[in-house]
Amino acid sequence: MMPYRQKNARGGLKPHLAVKFRSEEGSLRSFFIDSTRVAAKYPQPDAYLITHAHSDHHGSSAMLSECSICTEKTMNALEVRHSRDFKGNLAEENGLIDHRGVKIRTYPTHHTDGSVAFGWENENGMRILATGDVKDASNLPSCDVLITEANYGDPADLSCYFEDDMEGFYAALESPQDVAFGAYPFGKAQRVVRLIRQSGYEGPIGMDDRSQELTQNLLEDAGELVSMDERAEVNVVSPGKLEDLPLYMSKYMITGRRDHRFPSINISDHLDASGLERMVLDIDPEFVVVYHPGGHRPSRFACHLNSLGYDAVCLADINNVVSNEFM
Repeated sequence: MMPYRQKNARGGLKPHLAVKFRSEEGSLRSFFIDSTRVAAKYPQPDAYLITHAHSDHHGSSAMLSECSICTEKTMNALEVRHSRDFKGNLAEENGLIDHRGVKIRTYPTHHTDGSVAFGWENENGMRILATGDVKDASNLPSCDVLITEANYGDPADLSCYFEDDMEGFYAALESPQDVAFGAYPFGKAQRVVRLIRQSGYEGPIGMDDRSQELTQNLLEDAGELVSMDERAEVNVVSPGKLEDLPLYMSKYMITGRRDHRFPSINISDHLDASGLERMVLDIDPEFVVVYHPGGHRPSRFACHLNSLGYDAVCLADINNVVSNEFM
């Protein structure tokens, strides 16, 4: 297997990873992971693997290719968020598909509704796993090559260690005042609605239009969702909409950041530094590629894995570069 990078139209490097390998039948294949689409005039990869629908994973571009692969919920989120029709192939959240002679298994990562890791084997039986972002790694299998994230992978950064503040969340929910939670429309809003319903609250939940549309498309058990104009006792809205709600409401941001006007409650969609380390220890790969996000964290997570005895590199250290014309 060869991990490689591509040049963009300006001559720089694209912020994602591709891998070349031979299928079990011996055919040379190229898979792009959370990647922008190659212009139609150039040779195309065999697959664009879309782990989930957050914009920094480039699904808005890859969804227009017939070679793209994602789950139905990721497709629904992409179509709502970008007002485009998905052109590719669907996979179950825990299933098996045969794509151009390669058997690809999917494993839920619980980062967003519909988010999955993709796993497959090459002709020599090498097991390759590309995770995307991960909240819960309990469904991920062991592998030989792990391609993963490091959103909170800097072991020297105290902000990379956290636990979900469920006690604070439920205390806010049980406040005698009406309450509003600021949560990003895709991913976070659905997580918050699910937590509200799991708490036993059965009343209407007020939401802004985009958050409501995404939640209705992604959650089967969302319950009654109403517009912000109906002034529900419990509300889940985009962060920018908190200002529009009445002053008498208790307002909270659902985030680990502390630079917002409103009090914050940490409910994360990611593993922290300790969780990422445990994930690698449990999967126990021979080789690790850390490809996300930008900045220094992938490098520091790879260095930490090296100190634990793993052979690990980050995306910035991959020197294999292939131009579009020669992909």
